[in-house]
Amino acid sequence: MFERPVQRLIDELTRLPGVGRKSAQRLAFHLLNVDEADARCLAQAIVDLREQTAFCSRCYNVTSGVECSICVDPRRDPAVICVVERPQDIAVIERTREFKGRYHVLGGALSPIDGVGPAQLRIEELRSRVPTESITEMIIATNPTIEGDTTAMYLARRFKPLGVTVTRPASGLPVGGDMDYADEITLGRALTGRREI
Repeated sequence: MFERPVQRLIDELTRLPGVGRKSAQRLAFHLLNVDEADARCLAQAIVDLREQTAFCSRCYNVTSGVECSICVDPRRDPAVICVVERPQDIAVIERTREFKGRYHVLGGALSPIDGVGPAQLRIEELRSRVPTESITEMIIATNPTIEGDTTAMYLARRFKPLGVTVTRPASGLPVGGDMDYADEITLGRALTGRREI
């Protein structure tokens, strides 16, 4: 329908989450009309993102070094760890300024229907951190969905026998919702009022 370079960009943009065909077309034509320097700056930012970032060797947060800034921060409580599904969930919790421990990113949630079992998540990596970092409490901050709750229950059964107190953020998060949409006050109260599973 469009010239090949335009159509290729539209096709690539539609692969992004939340971008439909019409939005992709608007973005493509916007980029066609901006200054060349702005378009090249966006392209370079994408290249830099891919080349200069990796996952933290300890918690699997996004980092530009071997370990993320949270893992190397000596002011953080290493005995308390907050388990999340995705790296972007860390930013949501950090905005509350309530949590002073460290994190662990699972890389998703248990979902047998989608073929995601314990082997597809970073559960063994989490287990290896318990003795080496003397973890005493684990806050399971997975999304309040069926998959997130299933993951939380699985982790509780797996880590309680190791002497770890396993908690879950309390009320305040909408059931079936996504951590990205929680405001700082609601999430802060949920973390403060967490309960043992």
